[in-house]
Order: sequence, then C-alpha cells, then structure tokens
Amino acid sequence: MTPADSYPHYIEFRHVYKTFDKPVLVDVNFYVNPGETVAIIGRSGVGKSVTLAHIMGFLRPDEGRVIVAHEDITDLPEVEMRRVRKKVTMVFQSGALFDSMTVGENVLFSLELRQDYDAQNKEDVVDGLLQMVDIAEAKDAYPSDLSTGYKRAVAIARALAAQPQCVLYDEPTTMVDPIMSDHLGDLMLRLKRQLKLTSVVVTHDLDLMYKVADRVVFLYEGGVIYFGPVDELEKSEHPHIQEFLAMDRVVRT
Repeated sequence: MTPADSYPHYIEFRHVYKTFDKPVLVDVNFYVNPGETVAIIGRSGVGKSVTLAHIMGFLRPDEGRVIVAHEDITDLPEVEMRRVRKKVTMVFQSGALFDSMTVGENVLFSLELRQDYDAQNKEDVVDGLLQMVDIAEAKDAYPSDLSTGYKRAVAIARALAAQPQCVLYDEPTTMVDPIMSDHLGDLMLRLKRQLKLTSVVVTHDLDLMYKVADRVVFLYEGGVIYFGPVDELEKSEHPHIQEFLAMDRVVRT
C-alpha cells in the first residue's frame, strides 16, 4: 500500500486543536489535493499562520492529526521532518533572504547541497528560475536594492530551487503595490499550471484568492466556517463571511 492509498489528500487537518494563552485552532478540518491550490483567509489572529506552522512541523497540535505529503507528521521526530520539508517549502512574508548575498546567490543557496548538479548546472538552474519569476535582470542586485514585491519573487525562486512538491505562501501580496500584487498572482498561477505544484496560500487579498485558489478555508475564532470551492464562497449565509466580503467591496470602491 502506497502512502497516497493511506492518505489520498496531499495535506489534511483532522480535528486539529491548538491553544496558547487562548484557543487558536478549534476542531480544524480541511484538505488539499495534489496539484491543488487552497487559500486560507480570515481576519488577523484567527490562526492562519499557525496553520502553516503546523504544515511545516514547526508546531504540533494539542489534539488531532496533521497529514503532509501523504504522511501523518503529527508525531514525527525532527530528523524525519527534515525529510518532509524537502517536499514542502515555505515562502515567508518577510522573504527571509540573506542580505549579504546577491539575488543569484540567494537562489543558489538552495542548490548547494545538490550532488547531482555541477557548478555550471547550478548556474543554469539559477538563471532559469530567475527568468521563470521574471527577475533575471536583478541577479546581481542585493535584497536591500529591491522592492518588497521583488523580494517575494526572489523568495519564490529560491523555494523552487529545492524542487518541492508543495509551496506554502504566507501573505505573498502584503505591502505590495497593486501592479506587483497582480504580477505575483499571475506568477503563482503560472507555476501551478506549469509545475503542477500543490500550494496553500494564506492571504487577506481576495483578488489573489479568486485568481489562484481552487478552494478556500475561512477561519473564524479558530474554527473553519467555510471550506469549499472559491466560487461558492459568496453563497455562504454565515454572517461573518458576508460581513468580510462586504468590507472588502467597500475597500475596493
């Protein structure tokens, strides 16, 4: 029996609870299928980033099970989690770039441990990735020279250098101007289609959600109040969802 037979969903939360000073995740259930993009939305402090931290194994649930890469990671030791993290990578909101390295060197960093590439192969991969995310001209620049949006694009290129099966995006369009936000959304959609990547996107940006997501998880007070197709969200009768969508429409006008 293969892992996919035991756990057909690429990512799955089964009755997950997590409490710090107060409950943050309360009986959370959702799943992400291979090749699918799921957006996690909701107001600040509802547990969106905590959910990503559970997928990466940085946090463990108090109750429930977390499945990642068709494997139950709930009780995996850290050495085993490193193996899982080779399949699942995260693009942090900050970009988490090395300021002392150029853009090219930042992307190359993810390739340094690859024994199957020689130096020229690695350089070719870096060039290809920077072209893929439309920032080839910034190869010799330093992160301090770049806008927030360009830093996110570099972070995406570096994440892809590890050849993951799944990418987690933490607020990829926060503090980015509308043009760059639209560009990042187009990029994420292109990567999904070309590379068949599975992805989870935590976002406040409903334009991004509608553009890239197949389904959406709506968190409210730690619980899931909607999990389903993105184009069905507006049909939800939950008052908090309707308020959230109405507020977004006000902001746009």
